[in-house]
Amino acid sequence: MRPESITVPRRFNGPRESGNGGYASGLIAQALGGRAEVSLRSPVPLDVPLEVARESTDEGERLRVSDGETLVAEARPSGPLAIDLPAPVDRETARRAAAGYRGPHDGIFSHCFVCGRARGDSLEVYAGEVEGRELVASLWTPPPWAAGADGSVSPELVWAVLDCPTYFATYLGEEPALAFLVSQTVEIHATVAVGEEHVVVAWPLAVEGRKRGAGAALLAADGTPLASCRALLVEPAAPSGSAAAR
Repeated sequence: MRPESITVPRRFNGPRESGNGGYASGLIAQALGGRAEVSLRSPVPLDVPLEVARESTDEGERLRVSDGETLVAEARPSGPLAIDLPAPVDRETARRAAAGYRGPHDGIFSHCFVCGRARGDSLEVYAGEVEGRELVASLWTPPPWAAGADGSVSPELVWAVLDCPTYFATYLGEEPALAFLVSQTVEIHATVAVGEEHVVVAWPLAVEGRKRGAGAALLAADGTPLASCRALLVEPAAPSGSAAAR
């Protein structure tokens, strides 16, 4: 076991007081080499060094990320992501879809650094329903600060941008409920250029009780897939004794 630490800066929140699940998962994936399945076990603290423990297994190296005695996340290597991508969405269609974005102006996710309406410095990924199709889409132009050491968008930001649209994809045609990312697997196929207009799409995969699966992809302007994602979200259980729990 070789310990190290990972810290999610406060600016990269999802809910007001915890980290954006996609961003945190992306950071953890980079600690494992880039291609990984990351499972979130509890809310990700902000501005707190999280201990990373590595373990060698027959399937390769695994990570456990903890805040003291609290397990925050686990990660394991993943192979090529087997997911069928839908036909591309062009930029004008994505622009129209974003106009119908259903993200709230207040509440727990209103200041998310990816999709928060109440935040002046969000990434403005506002995924709205595409008319006549079972998916949501948004335009996204990565800002200069999104660049990593090689000048392209940092991988953890690609993970973040693919996270939020999956939430809205799982509630197509119905009223969104509270749900949180619990698992994300991302494959980055090519570098993502800063300052260029891209399209983000997401679509529902399956619903099983409180579990909701979705896929997502980041596309270049010509429709070329640059990254793809499989995500699992879970609605919190109703409190014991409540009407919803009966």
